[in-house]
Amino acid sequence: MREQLTNAAYGVLDYAAYPIGMLLVAPIVLRYMGAPRYGVWTVATAAVSMGSIIASGFGDANIQHVARQRGLGRHATLIRAVRSMIGINLVLGTALAIIAWMLAPYASRHLAPLEPALQRDCLWSLRLASIVLWIRTLESVCISTQRAFERYGAAVRVSIVARVLSLAVAAGLACIGESVGAIVAATAILALFGTLLQYVHLWRMLKTDSLLPSFDREAMKALLSFGAFSWLQAVSGVVFSQVDRLMLGVSLGAVAVASYALCAQMAQPVYGFAASGLHFLFPYLAGRTTSGPPTHLRNAIAIAFAANLLFVAAATVTLLAFGPHILRAWAGPAIAESSAPIFSTIVWSSALLGVNVTGTYALFALGRVQIVTWLNLAGGASMLLLMVWLVPRFGVIGLAWARLCYGSITLLIYLPLLRLLSPQSQPQPLLSAVPKVYEEA
Repeated sequence: MREQLTNAAYGVLDYAAYPIGMLLVAPIVLRYMGAPRYGVWTVATAAVSMGSIIASGFGDANIQHVARQRGLGRHATLIRAVRSMIGINLVLGTALAIIAWMLAPYASRHLAPLEPALQRDCLWSLRLASIVLWIRTLESVCISTQRAFERYGAAVRVSIVARVLSLAVAAGLACIGESVGAIVAATAILALFGTLLQYVHLWRMLKTDSLLPSFDREAMKALLSFGAFSWLQAVSGVVFSQVDRLMLGVSLGAVAVASYALCAQMAQPVYGFAASGLHFLFPYLAGRTTSGPPTHLRNAIAIAFAANLLFVAAATVTLLAFGPHILRAWAGPAIAESSAPIFSTIVWSSALLGVNVTGTYALFALGRVQIVTWLNLAGGASMLLLMVWLVPRFGVIGLAWARLCYGSITLLIYLPLLRLLSPQSQPQPLLSAVPKVYEEA
């Protein structure tokens, strides 16, 4: 229990450290570099974040497969899977980095159309950001593998130190008048050193002769069969998290977007802290699915769901009680007043997403990633259709209702989970689903 609580604490720290650091550093960068260059830095940072999420979409497949092979005691198969995962991410990360590099001139012309010096700075900032994206993609293999071993501490410590140092360097370079390109270059160097250190830790943990990329046929088959769905879910998550703001901006203008975005940003931690704090449940369950049918995991899942529900309830009540006052102090009375009609609906939509965390990780661990992916796509598609119909009629309130529908649909993941955990279902042990080629003497 102590180990799981430690993993949960590291998961929350990993989620919260960088955004808090950004909040602290942003005023310094804005003051010394000005709004235009701060905007370029923000775009470069957002490009790295979004690209990293898309490129590391196969990480869940690595966690599930490595944790299961670890539970079976198949070290040689585990090593082949990790090296194949490095190969997959190397190819995917390189492709995304090349695309980002090629799109940089187009983006820089639109971000700074009237200032040639700023346009050049923007161009090289975005190109250097594509390199950071490539490095983060390779780092994600180390992080997911260590999480599959239920060791969150080492990976999180290195990742946080590298990213917090990059923010400190950004503040220092901004104070002495350096360009945005210099800041992103420093970030790339720190990310490279952090990733190299992650691979040293991984090599020692696995006790293997080589971590060079490979493409083992059976390992690739297992990783891609799961990873194709987890990657699709990561991509759709990026799209669905941004499309509401785009539609609202086109329909109602920038002021409506500002109010809506601030409410969504304040409500996001309800889901974010639940997802990061309970992430240890995924490798914990995946490593134990080989010892029998899913029914023997019922107690662990029930305890996790109770903790999940308790946290979401407490966070929701707290936000509903104090959120409007915080919003008024944070953004001013005008934004607080315009946000009042939608704030509670957005909080409830984030709460519904937070409640489905336990079910999502349990189905991932049981290898039922398809169910989670299709339900998330169904929820996102329903949200988009409702937005098209509701926003022209009800404005921003209609958009909040569409988000609420998305959260409600994702709760349906508990129906197949309950069926899997039901004693009457009597499913076969998951060991029987492992390809025979993995059965080592």
